[in-house]
Amino acid sequence: MPQRLAILGATGSIGTSTLDVVAQHPERFEVTALAAGRNVAQLAPLVARWRPRYVAVADHAAAADLQALGLPPGVELGVGDAAVVALAELADVDTVVAAIVGAAGVRSTYAAVRAGKRVALANKESLVVAGALLMQAARAQGATILPVDSEHSAVFQSLHGHRPADVRRIILTASGGPFRDWPAEAMANVTVEQALRHPNWSMGAKITIDSATMMNKGLELIEARWLFDCEPDRLDVVIHRESIIHALVEYCDGAVVAQLAMPDMRAPIAYALAYPERISSGIAPLDLVQCKTLSFTAPDEKQFPCLAVAKAANRRGGAAAAVLNAANEVAVSAFLAKRIPFSAIADVVDATCTRYTDPRGETIDAALATDTEARRVATAILRERHS
Repeated sequence: MPQRLAILGATGSIGTSTLDVVAQHPERFEVTALAAGRNVAQLAPLVARWRPRYVAVADHAAAADLQALGLPPGVELGVGDAAVVALAELADVDTVVAAIVGAAGVRSTYAAVRAGKRVALANKESLVVAGALLMQAARAQGATILPVDSEHSAVFQSLHGHRPADVRRIILTASGGPFRDWPAEAMANVTVEQALRHPNWSMGAKITIDSATMMNKGLELIEARWLFDCEPDRLDVVIHRESIIHALVEYCDGAVVAQLAMPDMRAPIAYALAYPERISSGIAPLDLVQCKTLSFTAPDEKQFPCLAVAKAANRRGGAAAAVLNAANEVAVSAFLAKRIPFSAIADVVDATCTRYTDPRGETIDAALATDTEARRVATAILRERHS
């Protein structure tokens, strides 16, 4: 019987890459449900091709636009966050691909875990905002969380067959983004267009900016803490500009196990969908002779202060990471709208983390309330400093 999929965030880069992998293995997978925001122009042809039984969109305007473009017979259309949560809990879904960007994906990811689903996790913010809650729910409900981020998939693969007690250190690699060779004093003059030109990966705007600030790597450290039950002081980052090695695990005997592949998200997606098997992902084979050189440097936290701020939040624990993530989403949105300079992203996030010091996160509602309040604080700081 084919594995029945719900793809949440179907029109984003992870969603479209997932469907590309699925198209290569029609006998293995069935697209049961698709969820998207307001990108109806891209969603409509996906619905027409895959004929899911269930579709969810962000609001009634998007639903009306989708209906105007034509829905295949028998498709059940839902609206809003509650509809996306309902897709994550469907009894006739085996695997939920959690690929909604940002904190908007937290509640549906949590619902999938609570329902005991196999979750292909691309929404790192779920673990950043509510990591302890998510992992506790997974243990209680027997859910399987399989990482889709290339770095965490690499760690997962490099840990396979080894005892967690033997791990000395987990090392995530970072491309360094478009500004890895820029001096710190030049970063204030970065334009939106420059920040969106990632040298190695093709991603959505928000995650591309996070890569440029290296906040993305900070969020991934927090995610790794929860996924692999690893203390912050045993997590590290190195800049590896070729993006061939995606992560490394150092063991107590001095051995280091690494996972290598071309920089293409279809590889970790295919691994998560087929685990414990491996299937063709459609990516090009790795030619090490052609690569010639694999280089590594330490990140400069003066050049990339967002990384330092994220590390501090990870060490602080509690709901500090939820505050960090919310403030970053507000600041990145302001930068993309050209309301603040690039260098102000770190300043806004750091100021928010300093000002909002008593968040609560013992339940999913409390964690999301922290997210809401942190956004209010970050927005106030933006008005104070950049109005």
